Amino acid sequence: MQSRNKWFALVAVCLGFFMGLLDVTVVNVALPTIQTSFNSSFSQLQWVINAYTLMFAAVLFLISKLGDLIGRKRIFIISLVLFSAFSLACSVAPSITWLIIFRGIQGIGGAGMLSLSMSIIADIFEGPSRGLALGIWGSVAGLSTALGPLFGGILLSFFSWESIFWMNIPIGVIALFMSARYIPTSKTFNSGKIDFIGMLLSFAFMFCIILGLIQKETHYGYSWFDMHVFALLAAGVILIAIFAVWENHFASPMLDLSLLKNRQVVGSAISNLTLGIAIYAAFSYIIVLSQNYMGYSALQSGAQLMLISAFSLVIGPISGKIATKINPGLIISFVLILAGVGMFVLPVFLGNQNHWYGLIPTFVTLGLANAFVNPLSSNIAVSSVEPKEIGMTSGLLNVGKQFGTSLGLVVLGLALTDTYNDHLVTSKMGDSLMHVFQNAGPFAGSEIAEKMHNSSLLSIVHNAFYRGIDSVALTDGFIFIVAGILCYILLCVRSKKSK
Repeated sequence: MQSRNKWFALVAVCLGFFMGLLDVTVVNVALPTIQTSFNSSFSQLQWVINAYTLMFAAVLFLISKLGDLIGRKRIFIISLVLFSAFSLACSVAPSITWLIIFRGIQGIGGAGMLSLSMSIIADIFEGPSRGLALGIWGSVAGLSTALGPLFGGILLSFFSWESIFWMNIPIGVIALFMSARYIPTSKTFNSGKIDFIGMLLSFAFMFCIILGLIQKETHYGYSWFDMHVFALLAAGVILIAIFAVWENHFASPMLDLSLLKNRQVVGSAISNLTLGIAIYAAFSYIIVLSQNYMGYSALQSGAQLMLISAFSLVIGPISGKIATKINPGLIISFVLILAGVGMFVLPVFLGNQNHWYGLIPTFVTLGLANAFVNPLSSNIAVSSVEPKEIGMTSGLLNVGKQFGTSLGLVVLGLALTDTYNDHLVTSKMGDSLMHVFQNAGPFAGSEIAEKMHNSSLLSIVHNAFYRGIDSVALTDGFIFIVAGILCYILLCVRSKKSK
């Protein structure tokens, strides 16, 4: 393949990848407008987000395997068409129910573009150029996640909510043309039988676990042992066990469990899981803090998050070169621990301020973690496996990232809500008012207090929410530190022994 065509293929892959990740966050800022348009409930709005995330994560393994069996280019193009077509469908949805359905199908296309992008890059590039290509790919990952709220804010400033889906159409057309023209036909690894049962089991366990977590996220009154939550999570765990037994005995498994014996792959997967839990899930709470409590517009809060993505733009393309001089596993471990420190100091710098400057030190450390972990972990993982295992490895890393995002929304949400409610209880607020704010949840607390025109009440609610954000930061910090230590053990200790 000609050198120039390789880079055109990279552009095509990154365009599709960019669209898929952008849609994870771009819809957040449009939810109030969508609610007004359809007169929908808060639960229905949650499903506009969750339908996409749920289907996105649930089919990652399945699509990665189909790429190995049928051809990565073919499945990538099908995913592009599916995503673009249902972006258009979302923009003309006649009701909130149809919008949720179309978002779910759109998520399937997004999963295909994400799960196959890294595999295609690994197919096309080798040696130092692979590190550079994955560095650019990592930059796009960081940029797309942070640009979602910014793009959404810009479009909503001039157009209706449908515009957030319209923008996918021209990008999709360009990506489709370039993919067909420049992405080479990949090798297929289709010896043996197709693991249909493995595909169904993987879909089922991801669906059950993610749906169970979504139930917990959207119903704060449910305990972990509520049957709406526990039954789904228990079914997911049982299905994982069945999946593991099946894959271990099937001749051509969808996921080769021997990959889990590869310390480089497991360490990379843990770092990607951490990005999902501690960075991408945290974006939702940062946006709420900025807009609902600090008073910034959707456009302003999106611009603030650009500080995080700016590091990916600068560092991503050169991360491969840096990794040739410093052990990449050591870099990953260091930036994860640094991000943990950044989270631990957030309560000190933030306090009860109504401006975002107190977030800057934390944003810097999150930006460094996001910029280094995405490309370096991908390169470490794909370089440690055989070509036929690249699709599986890519799927494993991406499942970790998307599952981590869903898990993080619940874990961080629980930390926020518990602390918020505790502070309302200790504020000596009247029982009737306290129940109003607890039932509304921390996201809506500021708006309700402002409508009551009571400055004392507004101060109580703000203080409760800020202490909740402190709990989110401390929980995040702990996750980062633990992940950094694990990655050091898995990615660095082995490297020393091999030397």
